[in-house]
Amino acid sequence: MDGTADLANDFDQIALVVDWLDACRNRDLATLLDLYADNATLECQCGEATISEGRAALECYWKPRLDTLAPTAFGLEEIIPTTDGVVLDYLSHEGKPVRIAFSFTRDGKIQATHCLPVAELQPRAGLRDYAG
Repeated sequence: MDGTADLANDFDQIALVVDWLDACRNRDLATLLDLYADNATLECQCGEATISEGRAALECYWKPRLDTLAPTAFGLEEIIPTTDGVVLDYLSHEGKPVRIAFSFTRDGKIQATHCLPVAELQPRAGLRDYAG
């Protein structure tokens, strides 16, 4: 059995992504940051490309976004489980369509996220295809 199959049995990846959405909607920065591994990375290509690593960098990325939410922010469009994690289509803090790919640690933390505006994506890209 490979590590991916073991990982899928350890925790509910989709539930973790829903918790991530809830923390964002509730502007709960502490809970949001607790969902990430200590050495997690975030790559955002919505506008100017941003790469952040570690809790302090993630806090600098998320705080201004959670402080200015559009009325439709963090609306769920679709959750797509993949062999590598989860891909989520949602509405950004600005209410714009975004696709974000999540990968996870074995202990149920977010290891990495990669996001792009939906308009720039090919339909139904898998996590490996999506993340490049």
